[in-house]
Amino acid sequence: MNISRSIRLGIGAMALAVVATACGGGEQRSVIESAESGQLVVGIKFDQPGLGQRNPDGTFSGFDVEVAKYVAGELGVSAENIEFKEAPSPQRETLIQNGEVDYIVGTYSITDERKEKVDFAGPYFVAGQSLLVRADNQEITGPDSLRGGKKLCSVAGSTPAQNIKDDYAQDVQLQEYDTYSACVAALRNGAVDALTTDDIILAGYAAQSPANSRWSVSRSPTSGTASAWPRATTRAAPRSTTPSRR
Repeated sequence: MNISRSIRLGIGAMALAVVATACGGGEQRSVIESAESGQLVVGIKFDQPGLGQRNPDGTFSGFDVEVAKYVAGELGVSAENIEFKEAPSPQRETLIQNGEVDYIVGTYSITDERKEKVDFAGPYFVAGQSLLVRADNQEITGPDSLRGGKKLCSVAGSTPAQNIKDDYAQDVQLQEYDTYSACVAALRNGAVDALTTDDIILAGYAAQSPANSRWSVSRSPTSGTASAWPRATTRAAPRSTTPSRR
């Protein structure tokens, strides 16, 4: 049985560049106007190998990072003039609405509730929901096998774990952490039995510890990857002058 998770993630198209974001002093401006200033602040994940990762030397790497650079380049902003700001799942809409970022690039479910707060475009990558389990765990073979009170981890502000509880294993115990890397740590030390999210995210973590984790089970090609922008009707607060985490 496949997990059916409908998400669309994508990158903001130029047609969305008229939306209002913030700049210093309370003045409102669009993403295009931010780009014309020669600087962009882009939200990404800092802890997703292969997608958005902050490296030990302070540089950033991954597919989402390259997509962010491409869009910035199309807007006339060079890569060295992009400030990457960490965008944890629970904070994404707030970062956009408060004008702390010009746009966010990353795995991001498009839901009706979120569309009331931000605008989406895409997807630029289509993925599916899956599970990550420890290599020595042969009991979990799919979402149905999470029944019996097993512990399933995902991040706060995300939707996949609740999908499994609603549709496959009503008695599964959901464990929420702020980041997926925290979920991976909990999986390694036995605090949870499995981690669920998009397979592209799980593949990056599995590649880091191929002998200790097994990325598998019940993939559905109904999800993707996207970025979000402030809604055209949203007036954002002035961008914070506090330096972003690096």
